[in-house]
Amino acid sequence: MTELTNLGVKDIRDGVANGDFTAREVAEAFNTAVAEAAALNAFIVTTPDHALAAADKVDADRAAGKTLGTMAGVPIGMKDLFATHGVQTTAASHILEGFKPQYESTVSQNLWDAGAGMLGKLNLDQFAMGSSNETSYFGNVNSPWRKSGSNAAMSPGGSSGGSSSAVAARIAPAATGTDTGGSIRQPAAFTGICGIKPTYGRCSRWGAVAFASSLDQAGPMARSVEDCAIMLEAMAGFDPKDATSLQMDVPAWEAGLSADLKGNKVGIPREYRMDGTDDAILKSWDQGKEWLRDAGAEIVDISLPHTKYALPAYYIIAPAEASSNLARYDGVRYGLRDLPEGAGLQDMYAATREEGFGDEVKRRILIGTYVLSAGFYDAYYNQAQRVRALVARDFSEAWSQCDVILAPTTPTPSFPLGSLNEDPLTMYLNDVFAVPASLAGLPAMSVPATLTEDGLPLGLQLIGKPFDEQGVLNAGLAIQQRSGFDAAPEKWW
Repeated sequence: MTELTNLGVKDIRDGVANGDFTAREVAEAFNTAVAEAAALNAFIVTTPDHALAAADKVDADRAAGKTLGTMAGVPIGMKDLFATHGVQTTAASHILEGFKPQYESTVSQNLWDAGAGMLGKLNLDQFAMGSSNETSYFGNVNSPWRKSGSNAAMSPGGSSGGSSSAVAARIAPAATGTDTGGSIRQPAAFTGICGIKPTYGRCSRWGAVAFASSLDQAGPMARSVEDCAIMLEAMAGFDPKDATSLQMDVPAWEAGLSADLKGNKVGIPREYRMDGTDDAILKSWDQGKEWLRDAGAEIVDISLPHTKYALPAYYIIAPAEASSNLARYDGVRYGLRDLPEGAGLQDMYAATREEGFGDEVKRRILIGTYVLSAGFYDAYYNQAQRVRALVARDFSEAWSQCDVILAPTTPTPSFPLGSLNEDPLTMYLNDVFAVPASLAGLPAMSVPATLTEDGLPLGLQLIGKPFDEQGVLNAGLAIQQRSGFDAAPEKWW
């Protein structure tokens, strides 16, 4: 049944519904693939029984003539940032190792209700802080891709590196991701898959471990635009438990897919042509313009003048929110507790956090605490919030000239694991094209475009108006159809 693992969300769902194969056969095939791919380190915990139980329910419902859900029979990977009832949820951190929630996140529950099953909990950068999936307490995730003629381990991107690696390696047809400053789009670009961050508030944050609450947003990662549309439809929806949840109906994104862009204008922001961007990225961007023009769109130049300030503003706002959110991990109620002999409460706090948090998490907590301190709040945090408002205003003004924006997803292709560890600033710069849309809360998607001469995938980013996921998906579909991207990594694991 190995051929089943080459199928995506739509083909699995439709095949199960049509009786071409059973949901159990699909779950068994992917469970086997996951077990054989341990070298990727994409999963922290595997849950083969969960996948089989969900599959058996779908098969029973089909036999009984019941209406099947939109994800019926599709086993997925769940990023280990979403609480799953009775299944360890760690955010890839030692401080939460062994924590088994007695509740289910809204996003994961929506997916189970739609008929999906869970293959396991996917590895990530610790507390979603990182761009290479090297900050996990449970070890680096390996990309299934390699440069031509090289065995060097490559980064799958971050923080959703376990998700991108699993989908690209065909050991999961789709996976959940979260995007705070590009953590769905950048890993999708690095591994040659699709990933969309919806408008802020589309998917509930309830039950997802918080990094930066005003930025965090869940989204799907899959191998096609259509599969992302199907999965996003299942994930999204108003949730009264989340104060930031959008009280709006979920559109029929799958039914609305169209690659005909006649009458649409695609904006090309001049500020995104930055020094240091890889030539192959710029070449793929030019190719993307031609693909969208061929789909009927008009290409127009636009300006987003505050783009250069977006990244430094993000790395003030996100750590500030992280320092507040992570204060709850104190060794008192759940997770790790380090209580040295004779220690008092403050000593326990310090010892627990020293042992439980990784270096990158500590770095961001320190930065966040600093910019929120009494002497620097106005100089840093308030200034960053003003810049955020200007970035959002740039996009608002751009929508009078275009319907969707085309840009690179990342400034470079994937890089070897360990190559940027000594320079956090260079690592942070990998988010330079992704962060502006996050600050503005806009829907944005990465779609695979081409391969480099070394055989590594490159992605193109599409940014849309608030609530216009359909426009982003449609432009993504137009690129997908014209690029014909169907490259897969050669199996080495």
